[in-house]
Amino acid sequence: MSSAPIDAPKASRQSVSTLAEDLRPTLLRVSRRLRQEAQRLGASALDITLLAHIKRHPGIGVSGMAELEHMSKPSMSGHIKRLEAARLIARVGDAEDGRRSGLNLTHEGEQQLIAIRQLRNDWLAARLSLLSPEERTSLEAAIEPLRRLVSIDI
Repeated sequence: MSSAPIDAPKASRQSVSTLAEDLRPTLLRVSRRLRQEAQRLGASALDITLLAHIKRHPGIGVSGMAELEHMSKPSMSGHIKRLEAARLIARVGDAEDGRRSGLNLTHEGEQQLIAIRQLRNDWLAARLSLLSPEERTSLEAAIEPLRRLVSIDI
């Protein structure tokens, strides 16, 4: 009985597919649990994303936010108005173009992001503390490859 040589690229694709199949549901569950922690403070996933964008890009306009989130300007405008009404963000005039306004976090918006980050970190830390030192070391080793994974633009 002779064995045919293994097609390396095919075998590699199969192992990558298997890894993707195993990794995807776990990443989704972790993401969902972290979102649920934020929802305890009444914040939706989109709220948090928008607040984080504004924190990273102070003065960004509604159009820029819509582009970042691949959303229509009218839809984004509705979300921005809701965050304004909740006093989490404020519009600021553009020094160079008086017709344009940008968005900044308010003190309340900053505090909301800090509280959400703390809840999420507490949830994660409580679970990490139950893992063995070897398991935590394995997760630590996976951080950089996961960062690279999410930064790849195909």
